[in-house]
Amino acid sequence: MLSRTADHLFWMSRYTERAENTARLLDVNYQTSLLPQSADLVQQGWRGLLSISELKAPYAARYGDSINPRDVMNFMVRDEKNPSSIISCLRNARENARAVRGTLTTEVWETQNQTYLEIIRMLRSGEFERDQSQFFEWVKFRSHLSRGVTLGTMLQDEAFHFLRLGTFLERADNTARLVDVKFHTAQNEFPGEGTEETQAFDFYHWSSILRSVSGFEVYRKVYRDVIKPERVAELLILRADMPRSLLACLNEVMSNLAMVTSDPLSETQRRAGKLRAELQYARIDEILATGLHAFLTQFLDRVNELGAHISREFLLPATH
Repeated sequence: MLSRTADHLFWMSRYTERAENTARLLDVNYQTSLLPQSADLVQQGWRGLLSISELKAPYAARYGDSINPRDVMNFMVRDEKNPSSIISCLRNARENARAVRGTLTTEVWETQNQTYLEIIRMLRSGEFERDQSQFFEWVKFRSHLSRGVTLGTMLQDEAFHFLRLGTFLERADNTARLVDVKFHTAQNEFPGEGTEETQAFDFYHWSSILRSVSGFEVYRKVYRDVIKPERVAELLILRADMPRSLLACLNEVMSNLAMVTSDPLSETQRRAGKLRAELQYARIDEILATGLHAFLTQFLDRVNELGAHISREFLLPATH
């Protein structure tokens, strides 16, 4: 396959997944901000959201040092000068799809095209302002639809595997960012234990995080117990049967890499395999003992390095 075609497919799926993850992060932050808490804690939550996406500096350049929900929402949803906003991601996904229109099935192209045209209409008509949660559900639904149409209509050839590679590399990155920032926020907000206020906050805080990755029902099914932070971390990092966990994402990255590489001993394969193996044989108590933040920071660095190696081996020089 031409590297140019592979590059467009890879980034089409990454941008679609990034739009979905941004919607999930905004929705959970919005829901958490409605809990009884001080204005300072609410602002910390929105500041943490910008930190997850590494957008504090671009936001400050556009809106100044004052952080308020309305500006953050506008910046992350409809600001076309922000390359990570939902509108920018869906536009870029559509443009990458258009560039390889002949490689995609009609259904895959029409899904991408219709999603972009519809979000333009929704933002212009004020639907986002009227019901933000419903808007975020729509973004998630369109991402689900895109993946479903891809699975249901695409020939499972190299094009298909590059689409899947982009999806799961992006998902691993976003899940790690969510876990890192949300655990850090919870520790800062309620460092004590045992009070009624703390217990109530813990339940709603961790419930909202689980719901942001469609993991609330999964948690109940797996653990059948009250929500505990260490088990949330285990579910989102080490459970291979949890679709959005880091290990599940790396399993998918490995299997799709194996289908497109001509050299099973390549540096890209070695790095992906080593990272997957470390997750596969890790234990959550060991990770927490050595420091969750340090573990996730290192994971993000290694995922970014893996993405760079994939670009060098298969794609065009990175310009995204």
